[in-house]
Amino acid sequence: MEQIGYGKSSADLDAIFAALADPTRRAMLTRLAEGEASVGELAAPFQISQPAISKHLKVLEKAGLVERAIDEQRRPARLNAEPMAEAVEWINYFKRFWGDSFDQLDELLVTLKAQKEEGKDE
Repeated sequence: MEQIGYGKSSADLDAIFAALADPTRRAMLTRLAEGEASVGELAAPFQISQPAISKHLKVLEKAGLVERAIDEQRRPARLNAEPMAEAVEWINYFKRFWGDSFDQLDELLVTLKAQKEEGKDE
């Protein structure tokens, strides 16, 4: 069985989940999905300082989820969703696990119900 989340890419996966763990960073990624934005534009909906937004951006950059360009005076950030594919793969592994588990439970319940009904007929 393939060990998902172990090996050379586990540090990347750890960084991605750490970045996604914070609601402010998730909101920032949602905003960046609409297009690039400056630190000021990202800070606008929050009641936190621009330096705090910059720290959040650094976490997102470290995880590879955000790229920043230098555009004269500003450094707009833009979403790089590609690294999330590894996190989605990891989550989908467990989604399949739970789906299979629920399918087995359904089969067991159907079998038990049928056995119970057979017992009533006798």
